[in-house]
Amino acid sequence: MLIVKDLNVYYGAIHALKSLSFEVNEGEIVTLIGANGAGKTTTLHAISGLLKATSGSITLYDKNLNTTMADKIVGLGLAQVPEGRRVFSKMSVYENLIMGAYTRNDTKADIQVDIEKMYQRFPRLKERYKQTAGTMSGGEQQMLAIARALMSKPKILLMDEPSMGLAPILVDEIFSIIKDTNDAGTTILLVEQNAHKALNIADRAYVLETGKIIISGNANELLNDDRVRQAYLG
Repeated sequence: MLIVKDLNVYYGAIHALKSLSFEVNEGEIVTLIGANGAGKTTTLHAISGLLKATSGSITLYDKNLNTTMADKIVGLGLAQVPEGRRVFSKMSVYENLIMGAYTRNDTKADIQVDIEKMYQRFPRLKERYKQTAGTMSGGEQQMLAIARALMSKPKILLMDEPSMGLAPILVDEIFSIIKDTNDAGTTILLVEQNAHKALNIADRAYVLETGKIIISGNANELLNDDRVRQAYLG
């Protein structure tokens, strides 16, 4: 479904991604784990068109994303839930959801049907649909960020640190939402500092270190890999 091959990305003189290669199959949850600065967010930004690669290729269903603008990439079926949630803080919950459907060409009625589906999936958003997004709790904002991305009807969802800054009980809820989203048919590429949680819900995983993949495999196998346990699982 998504193939990243020999990807190189620079920030000025800094070589952030070094011939990075991996793939995501349809229906999977694939997680990228690694320390801060390993290149995880850079990888997601390159895939979603927010950063341009120096070399290498990114393809989604055989469509070359390297030369595709970010808004067009959303239209191809790829959406990102950014690190730090980044909701439109001065807009209402409802307006944020409308913005998630910005690239769609279907009718207002169809979009409204999907908003109601988001309210069913995230009841707290329905309770707060008139509320200004910036006044919501971190967990509620994360739910809104996920719902906003789902409003674009993505085939694959990129998620960047969805549990960051949340209380443990909310972390459990967010990971339950991720699993439910995947069960409903959306493929997920997950970047997450909480490696234990990520590996527990993922099908496969890649470990990044200074812009390179150093370990890859079945998520359950990596949970029991001594190298992963010592470095990332405590």
